Amino acid sequence: MTTYIFIMLAVIIVLLVAVLMRKPVVDISALREDNARLRERLAERLGALSQNAIELKNISGDIANFKNILMGNKQARGTFGERQLEDLVADIMPPETYAFQSVMETGVRPDCIIRLPYPPGDMIIDSKFPLESYNRMMTNHNDMMARKQFELDVRKHIDDIGAKYIIPGRTAESAMMFIASESIFETLHREFPDTIEYAGRKKVFIVSPSTLWATLNTIRAVLSDIKIKRVAAKIKKELEMLLTDLGRLGDRAAKVNQHFAMAQTDIEQLQTSIGKITPRAEKLRAMDFGEE
Repeated sequence: MTTYIFIMLAVIIVLLVAVLMRKPVVDISALREDNARLRERLAERLGALSQNAIELKNISGDIANFKNILMGNKQARGTFGERQLEDLVADIMPPETYAFQSVMETGVRPDCIIRLPYPPGDMIIDSKFPLESYNRMMTNHNDMMARKQFELDVRKHIDDIGAKYIIPGRTAESAMMFIASESIFETLHREFPDTIEYAGRKKVFIVSPSTLWATLNTIRAVLSDIKIKRVAAKIKKELEMLLTDLGRLGDRAAKVNQHFAMAQTDIEQLQTSIGKITPRAEKLRAMDFGEE
C-alpha cells in the first residue's frame, strides 16, 4: 500500500514538472492587434493634449492682452471701454436714439450721445478714465500722494466732462462718466465718497456697466412713454379735426335740406297753380264761340 502511494506521488510530481516545463504558446497576431490599438489610443491622446496646449496658449494670450488693456496700453484700454459702452447701448436702446463718435456743434466728439427730446436734451456718455493713477494707487496702498493724485485726476476728468458735454440750451443738464470696471466703481464709492458728491454737484453721474444698464432701460421706458404721448396727442388732434369736419358737414347738410324743403314748397305751389289753371282752360275749351 505504501509502495502504491509512493508511485502515485511520483506520477503526480512528474505531471506537475511536465506542466511547468511546457512553453506557453504566444499569439503573435493578437499581440500585433493590441499594439496597433495601443498606438491609435496614444495618437488620440497626443492629439487631444496638443489641442489643449493650443487652447491654453490662446487663453494665455487673451489674458495677456486683457492685462495689457487694463494696465498698460492707453489706446487699447480706451478702445476696450468704448466697445463695452457701445455693446451696452446697442443692446438696450433703439437705433435712432443714440450715436457713437458723432461730432457736436461745438466740435467735440463724445463717445456716445443719447438722443433725447429737449427738454431735457441729448445726454452725453464718456468712457474714458484715469486708470494710470488708479493702478499707481493700488500698487502702493500706503502712498498717500498716489491716492491724492488719483482723486485729483478723477475730479479733473469730471470737470472736463462738465465743460465739454453739458451745454445749456443744447444738451441735457447732466452727463455720464462710464467706468468699464465694477471693482473701480466700487472703490470710488467706498473710499472716495467726497469725489462722488463732487461729481453729483457737477451734474456728472458716474456709472458702471450694471448701473448704466439700469439707467438706459429707464431712459428707454421714458422715451417709449413720450412716443406714446406724442401718438396720443396726434390722434386727439386728428379726432378734433374730424369732429370739426363732421360739424361743418352737418351744417351743409342742413342747408341742403333747407333748400330741398324750399324747392318742395315751390313745387307744391306750382302744382296748386296748375291745378287752378287746368279747370279754367277746360271751361274755355268747352265754350261755343260759333263758326265764322
